[in-house]
Amino acid sequence: MRRMFFVGAWMLASALFTTTPAMAEIRIIQSPGGQVGPFLDLFEQVRESGERVVIDGPCLSACTLVLSIVPGERICVTKRAILGFHAARSVDRRGRFYAEPEASDAVLQAYPGPVRDWISRHGGLSSRLLLLKGRDLAAIYPRCR
Repeated sequence: MRRMFFVGAWMLASALFTTTPAMAEIRIIQSPGGQVGPFLDLFEQVRESGERVVIDGPCLSACTLVLSIVPGERICVTKRAILGFHAARSVDRRGRFYAEPEASDAVLQAYPGPVRDWISRHGGLSSRLLLLKGRDLAAIYPRCR
């Protein structure tokens, strides 16, 4: 009897998980960025899951790779959303940053056209952080409902 309950509960849980992925969402509240690799892995999983991405705060640096991996129709932004872009860089053995122009070009080309255009109109990727927010951001990505 007990085994039957667990099998039934497992079947119910499986049914719920298979019918709700389109309703699930990932909410980015605050991400300063970081190493590119983990972000690529995470956003690839999100893309495959079918989950919607809600950008609800700062999404800076490597976090913005979400725009190049998750389909745009599954991304929405709130009034608190801020996207921060800068040129790619690496750190040498002494802890000094150096530019990675080829990586910057590759990242820029991977962004959707409207994002690339906005970055270009604002001076391109450089060592300074470009912040996309407010009306400019809402013109590219829909407000979350």
